[in-house]
Amino acid sequence: MSHVLTLNAGSSSLKFGLFETATDPVAVLTGLIDQIGGAATIKVKDAADETLAFAELSPEQAANHVGAVQASLDQIAAYFPEARIQAVGHRIVHGGAEFSAPVEITDDVLSRLESFVPLAPLHQPHNLAGIAAAIAAFPEARQVACFDTAFHRQHSFVQDTYGLPRAYYDKGVRRYGFHGSSYEFISGAVAEIDPALHAGRVAVAHLGNGASICGIHGGKSVASTMGFSPLDGVAMGTRPGQIDPGVLLYLMSEENMSAAQISDLLYTESGLLGLSGISNDMRSLLASDAVEAAQAIDYFCTRIRMEIGSLAAAMQGLDGLVFTGGIGENAAAIRAQICAGLGWLGIEMDDARNAAPDPRISTDNSRVPVMVIPTNEELVIARAAARLL
Repeated sequence: MSHVLTLNAGSSSLKFGLFETATDPVAVLTGLIDQIGGAATIKVKDAADETLAFAELSPEQAANHVGAVQASLDQIAAYFPEARIQAVGHRIVHGGAEFSAPVEITDDVLSRLESFVPLAPLHQPHNLAGIAAAIAAFPEARQVACFDTAFHRQHSFVQDTYGLPRAYYDKGVRRYGFHGSSYEFISGAVAEIDPALHAGRVAVAHLGNGASICGIHGGKSVASTMGFSPLDGVAMGTRPGQIDPGVLLYLMSEENMSAAQISDLLYTESGLLGLSGISNDMRSLLASDAVEAAQAIDYFCTRIRMEIGSLAAAMQGLDGLVFTGGIGENAAAIRAQICAGLGWLGIEMDDARNAAPDPRISTDNSRVPVMVIPTNEELVIARAAARLL
């Protein structure tokens, strides 16, 4: 039996999966490494979603994504030493303007991916580290890149551009959008659950340490809250989301901050962490009694409501809302707070359903249905890798 391995590196996490590829890829082992750079843990599950292992990583493996990738490979070798890995599918955050579909990684492709590091400095280096580790571990396997930006590449010019001189757009300064693998999976899931809704206008909120919202009409991305980089849009774990560019000019001219210092501020010191002064982890903020935690949560939810309204305008209506991602799937209180201010759009929440989503969490009378659908980026990546075998 041949297998496909998937590596999905987030800003502070790594998801991995081992898939059999006899027909449509089927997961035989999945794993999650959480809180990389801190007290990282690894959880491994079997095909029945039963936990095989849960443990803290060693300080060396917890320190960065390189160590996390090695920890995932160790787990796969322990449980499936006979695995014949013929392809490795990699989630790549940034594919620029040229990559609109999965591709096999060649030296030329790898060089292009490295050139996108300045566009996604918090993610792209981790993706590249995963590629290097996979090539070293499985030199005969085909390496396949699946791009977070690809799902958004059919945006109109209006949704793709900024109000800058046209020459910058031609150079690649444009809105790319991210979380594409997640949105592709959710779009397919909606098509199975409710084909009529899939044909309509759906806002999908992918909420986690990284967060964005995408407006999808007829299964196609119309607009996304993220733009040139994964910094724009709603507030995130350590990223601010939407910010007046005049603030950055002020930081340079009046605070004498360098580009490197501003980059650190925007990527690692802002968002929920900066607003609360407590944590970038929503679980910690929800458990806190501090007023700063409540204010950070309120800002997070308010910005999401505002962006949902913006996407409804871009799609000229809203027929459905879907929550996904770590926060979107697991934080009922956050879903309730967001939707509490969306009655004007026709959303009416059901508290009992929200506590145990399956998957609808709105009332039967809600004009706009609201659902919770767990994302599965790994399956999207595995399918893309298997197709190229």
